[in-house]
Amino acid sequence: MNIVCLDLEGVLVPEIWIAFSKASGIPELKRTTRDEPDYEKLMRWRLDILKKNGLGLKEIQDTIAKIEPLEGAKEFLDELRAITQVIIISDTFTQFAKPLMEKLGYPTIFCNTLEVAENGEITDFHMRIEGAKLATVKALQSIGFETIAAGDSYNDLGMIKNSKAGFLFRSTGQIIKDNPDIPAFEEYEDFLNAIKRVL
Repeated sequence: MNIVCLDLEGVLVPEIWIAFSKASGIPELKRTTRDEPDYEKLMRWRLDILKKNGLGLKEIQDTIAKIEPLEGAKEFLDELRAITQVIIISDTFTQFAKPLMEKLGYPTIFCNTLEVAENGEITDFHMRIEGAKLATVKALQSIGFETIAAGDSYNDLGMIKNSKAGFLFRSTGQIIKDNPDIPAFEEYEDFLNAIKRVL
């Protein structure tokens, strides 16, 4: 039995931190896992910037409320879910993901959680498991699933390379260049057809 494992940001919805960078006027927050492979390091850096600027969960959630899925993403996801099982595996947080899941028709998502103080300051974050994307794919394989994985960033490469089939979607030129063996797509129709061929 097949199961498709998709990244969220950059694949189905815009990058939350890039949107928040624009909304807050803090250009440094544009940095994502496309730029920094070490997610722990990236998040500690982000939390430090938020603290210095007196920004918390509410400000980020206000930005997220205005984010819409990428054009064609919901239709792509609906069609994919009609033919196979799909799980979104993301390094984002439940406090960020909920409104986006509503706009995508409530697909299943595995993500992480934030620790938030009473005043709204994000004080820490808790990853569900180290290397969650690859660990989740391996766990699914251990219970009889064949995984098909796709994403756009460095932190997606483990699950992509360890699946029956893997794809890059709207990735960076550098990641595509460094991984010429991974098929890369820019349009949902081509991406969906590629998945259908390996189901």
